[in-house]
Amino acid sequence: MNGSPESVAELLNGIKAGIAEVKTAAVAVCPPAVFIPAARDALTGTPVGWGGQDLSVHDAGAYTGEISGPMLAAFGCQYVIIGHSERRTYHGESDALVAEKFEVALKHGLIPLFCIGETLEERESGVTEDVVARQVDAVIARCGVDALGKGVIAYEPVWAIGTGKTATPAQAQDVHAFIRGRVAASSQAVAEKIQILYGGSMNPGNAAELLAQPDIDGGLIGGASLKPADFLAICTAANA
Repeated sequence: MNGSPESVAELLNGIKAGIAEVKTAAVAVCPPAVFIPAARDALTGTPVGWGGQDLSVHDAGAYTGEISGPMLAAFGCQYVIIGHSERRTYHGESDALVAEKFEVALKHGLIPLFCIGETLEERESGVTEDVVARQVDAVIARCGVDALGKGVIAYEPVWAIGTGKTATPAQAQDVHAFIRGRVAASSQAVAEKIQILYGGSMNPGNAAELLAQPDIDGGLIGGASLKPADFLAICTAANA
């Protein structure tokens, strides 16, 4: 929940100015809903996609404050973030609700950026794999593994978000490999093709080492996305 009309314009223009240096990585931005029209207007005709930060399970109706899949699609969104740790933590979103949102996103032609991950308490209790397995299994149970393959998974170690802490590349790789293995238990083909992003305080200083890990396919960028130079540096690192 960041931005003003002026800062969003500056950010989008900065990304547009530098995106030619990003040769192979797919890039998208997911601004607050009120700035999606600005993203559409600025990014149409560029390689950069755009999307929403959340969506309702309802298509329309008396759900004040919600944003629906059809609304996002009407503004050209290609993506929508599903189950972000802040939604799970602050809004009490359950695995079942997140799975339903995944299904609704696909129904409206949106690619779900499906967030999973453990809290500091869960990591210290040694249940990281149990937590991410449960979260992945909820989508597979509701939508099927082939549907899961139409989305993108983003692993967020919740303890590494906004804290300045970052999972080491080895720690992140271990969990990414486990997630891919969990998907492979249902479909090896889906496991091989699905992108698994890392979403724990990736920045220009650590991006290359994280992205070099065999099961880390990209990043879900938080704070570093608010500075065009930092965001583009991460995107450029993804080229390799």
